[in-house]
Amino acid sequence: MDLIVAPAASAALAAKRATGSIPIVMMFPTDPVELGLVASLSRPGANVTGTTYAPDSGILGKQLELLKEAVPHANRVAILWNPADPGYTSQTSEVLEAVARARHIRLQRVEASSADDLDGAFAAMARERADALIGSGSSTWIVHRAKLAELAVRQRLPTMYGYREMVEVGALMSYGVNMVDFIGRAATYVDKILRGANPAELPVEQPTTFELVINLRTARAIGLAIPQSLLLRADDVIQ
Repeated sequence: MDLIVAPAASAALAAKRATGSIPIVMMFPTDPVELGLVASLSRPGANVTGTTYAPDSGILGKQLELLKEAVPHANRVAILWNPADPGYTSQTSEVLEAVARARHIRLQRVEASSADDLDGAFAAMARERADALIGSGSSTWIVHRAKLAELAVRQRLPTMYGYREMVEVGALMSYGVNMVDFIGRAATYVDKILRGANPAELPVEQPTTFELVINLRTARAIGLAIPQSLLLRADDVIQ
């Protein structure tokens, strides 16, 4: 192999364990420094570089803030996470906790590793009387996005994710990077490395542009009135 492209944190970690010499272009793992993929974002230092979605970008706090604005009564917010996904790091958890404390929100962590776990996860949210749900930035949720949307609507639970693909199939809101646009940045790394650039010296790229997407059909289905001020700030509103 001349180069490996790793499209998730788990893939990047597996590739790094397999080789210390073949260049690896990672795509969007959360906090690659904490995961041990790179020494630093500015100077990766080994055979791995690419793009990241670091929690210190403020994205997690913004998601919780927007969800609270859409659902003012939300004092209990469930966090759906996959314990097998290395993308949900301790730093991610710490950032969420700090934001929740500042907004007087109680977080409820709910685990799910596969589609088979989702019914039980939503039952746990119902028992704890969760007011809303945030899906951690795991690619697991994109795979199961249709079922997640169906379960949330059935339970009349407002949801926030980091991927617009979730909203396109029925989740309430998303705030994050346009993945289709940003993941294409990995091609730039592939091109540079195949032309002779050293991955150890190519800085890891973080996103600078985020979009808010709201599904009004879902809002109506769960009986939620989205504030006009929030709709005016949305980059895309699904009618």
